[in-house]
Amino acid sequence: MSGQGVGLLLLWTSACLWLPGLARGTLIISGDHEALQETRGAAKSLQKRSTNEATVEVYSVKVDCTVTYRFAHTVITSKALNKANFSQEIVFEMELPKTAFITNFSMEIDGQIYVGEVKEKEKAKKQYEKAVSSGRTAGLVKASGRKMEKFSVSVNIAAESNVTFIMTYEELLQRKLGQYEILTRVKPKQPIQEFQIVTNIYEPQGISYVDANATFFSNELLPLVEKRVTGNKAHISFSPTMEQQRKCPGCDGTLIDGDFIIKYDVNRAKSLGDIQIVNGYFVHFFAPPDLPTVPKNVVFVIDRSGSMSGRKIEQTREALLAILKDLSEEDHFALILFDDSTDSWRTSLSKATKENVAAGMDFVRMIQQRGSTNINNAVLEGVNMLVKDRQEKKLPERSTDMIILLTDGMPNSGEYHLPKIQENIRSAIGEKMSLFCLGFGNDVDYSFLDVMSKQNKGVARRIFEGSDAAVQLQGFYEEVASTLLSEVDLRYPDNAVDSLTTNHYSQFFKGSEIVVAGRVMNNDLDNFMVEVFGQGFEEDFKVQGQATAMDWDEIYPDEEYIFGDFTERLWAYLTIQQLLENSKKGTEDENANATAKALEMSLHYSFVTPLTSMVVTKPETEDGPDSPFIADKLTEEQRQQAERVSHQYRPPSYAYQQPAQPTYFVDGDPHFMIELPERDDALCFNINGIPGTIFNLVRDPEQGILVNGQIIGDKKIAPDGKINTYFWRFGIIHQTLGVRLEVSTQDISVLQDGKWVKLLWSDTASVKGLNVDLLLTKDRSLTVTLKDSVKFVVLLHKVWVKHPYHRDYLGFYTLDSHLLSPSVHGLLGQFYHGIEYEVSGLRPGEVPEKPDAIMYVKGQELNVTRGWQRDFQRDVKNGENVPCWFIHSNGTGLIDGDATDYVVSGLFKTV
Repeated sequence: MSGQGVGLLLLWTSACLWLPGLARGTLIISGDHEALQETRGAAKSLQKRSTNEATVEVYSVKVDCTVTYRFAHTVITSKALNKANFSQEIVFEMELPKTAFITNFSMEIDGQIYVGEVKEKEKAKKQYEKAVSSGRTAGLVKASGRKMEKFSVSVNIAAESNVTFIMTYEELLQRKLGQYEILTRVKPKQPIQEFQIVTNIYEPQGISYVDANATFFSNELLPLVEKRVTGNKAHISFSPTMEQQRKCPGCDGTLIDGDFIIKYDVNRAKSLGDIQIVNGYFVHFFAPPDLPTVPKNVVFVIDRSGSMSGRKIEQTREALLAILKDLSEEDHFALILFDDSTDSWRTSLSKATKENVAAGMDFVRMIQQRGSTNINNAVLEGVNMLVKDRQEKKLPERSTDMIILLTDGMPNSGEYHLPKIQENIRSAIGEKMSLFCLGFGNDVDYSFLDVMSKQNKGVARRIFEGSDAAVQLQGFYEEVASTLLSEVDLRYPDNAVDSLTTNHYSQFFKGSEIVVAGRVMNNDLDNFMVEVFGQGFEEDFKVQGQATAMDWDEIYPDEEYIFGDFTERLWAYLTIQQLLENSKKGTEDENANATAKALEMSLHYSFVTPLTSMVVTKPETEDGPDSPFIADKLTEEQRQQAERVSHQYRPPSYAYQQPAQPTYFVDGDPHFMIELPERDDALCFNINGIPGTIFNLVRDPEQGILVNGQIIGDKKIAPDGKINTYFWRFGIIHQTLGVRLEVSTQDISVLQDGKWVKLLWSDTASVKGLNVDLLLTKDRSLTVTLKDSVKFVVLLHKVWVKHPYHRDYLGFYTLDSHLLSPSVHGLLGQFYHGIEYEVSGLRPGEVPEKPDAIMYVKGQELNVTRGWQRDFQRDVKNGENVPCWFIHSNGTGLIDGDATDYVVSGLFKTV
């Protein structure tokens, strides 16, 4: 991310909009509402009985960001008051950049402070599992867009009590395209009595420019930004009054809704860069000005397989045309298209003359999608082309070699074993060039591309499907297009420093910055000599100079300096980031050592990283001890995995949230679920059958689609006499498209156009055909997309092979069914076009936490029970508790007819 996002803060004041009892399965109402106190997760129909919207007042929101030598320390403070005469829950939400580390979260409630503790993720997970085993929520961290992640926690507040939330996180700002960026995302949803964003920037080099703007600025709000720049310090603040925040006089709507953005850069007079030594640690920022660009030799390796059809291939053409137009005449370039075979524009790289660029653009305009995906051969052809041209001295001696790979899928032709592909390419490149990988969309294995790039002096980047995909492609190219130096070495006295971060870089790009930090071993700073070597366009680059310690009290005499350990924390942040990167690209022992060191430092410096979690123990309520809150750091792989399961991003999280569109599934023993996000509700029922019975789940005679499933029983009867049954085999047919698919707990077989393809659950694979796409995630899930029709996901639940009773089983999830005809039916299919019902008469049930009610549906009056079932889409091991209305007796009254009406004679039979 370029720069830092300083946080979205949402404190919902409307209890009926965001009372966790309605959204997350915990309704706590005291006082005169004792009869309802035990009805956790009550129905949406109870919203009218919720507390008055004005009973929660958020009266203060402050964002305080201090940037010291590019290291940003951000504190979000929010205060709220429960004005009601009964207790209720308040939700705190904010966004932070996905590259930032949370360092503290605390709550102050009635003078009592609850502080988070950073723990090893596995230890925190045990607390989490203990919390969710009782059906309680335990916190939420999820992705928000491409660059941010959202953090939220709810807490029960007593009547007429205050709560203060404080969140702190830190990040080293990255310079991209010549500037740093600080992003504050604010969506308070209402005017706030005390609303303030304050940013103070301290840069000893001097600040060359500062700009502040916002996506929500109007002519009235723009003048309210206060900006003062005095040499090496900048102060920016934005604090509109309540009236200035309002959309209109006297109304509750607020104009504050979007991104507040600060951009700045520093003076760069020295070629050596800037070095600071503070409190026993040093940091060196290297970005010399006025260097000429080194010519590049770039091979574009472009995926044109069938999955690139439509908008993807159009955007790829658009981006390539713009990129080719921007090539310098000193550059050389080549174009290789690939599917299951490769098609090179020319056998060698061509100098980027006007004539050659025009010819290359003509070739790009002719790109058409076809075939499958052979990444191995395509990249190796690009490597061989660069090696051959180097050997034949067709390329300038002082120039850089790079390959830019763009693909949208998994290799499914030629060599498709991912480690073998990485090994082949690493061996062929031999550190002679850089490989940059761009993963287009959700079907790529980002981890595969990320590791392969890091192994070969490059980086990987995800390109998100959307209207701006071409802009994303061009933006990435712009970042790496202009190399100023190659093979940059930054050297420091061996006897003076240790614990250095990375001090060798393959390239230094225009508009970027190299950062090195380390620990100073002694106080003899008179001999702290710094040298930098690199290869430039016309000659070698060499510069040296003496570093000296700096007295910050002298530089900023009027400041109460409270960030004295910033160099140490900057060093720790940078070291952990680099260790996490290194843990993916070395040998098994090297990766384990890097991971162990990153974990040790994360715990020591209280950073929430992918290896740690923050645990906050919440105060006790009337119901007893509340569940702990747990905050994690998501990896890019986790973010992408969630996108594969659903069109809208929903990462693995610690609290259930309704999906963005209806989801229909059957999983477990077998539990059927219809999730209805427009009603913030769900319906569920079980089907109890004899092992071996085959049920029809989906049947659309107009489309020619059929889905049947067969149940299997436990290995033997358990001591309690109960026999569990599960689905272990599914048959899927699309007669019109000629597709037949059989999925069992052992393997997957697909028949298309008369050819059988067999896959094992132990594989990770992507099979793309004219009428069906399959995405297999090893030992986890199979996504089936039928052309212009429907999208299913089958989940595999693996059970310990020596378990005395249980077996492996499958879950079946429908993700997209809107193209099916109105005649679609089956145990799941009959609900694809909606279900109308009403619930009333809530009353205590046999179990206090599971109240009963009356449901009016299909002209019948049913007795239903509020409970929960597990949705395993995002966490195939543990699942997530989904509050739902349970319909008894095999769904009688909710489903059409009787459960036995859906029994068929064979896996591919209709009767």
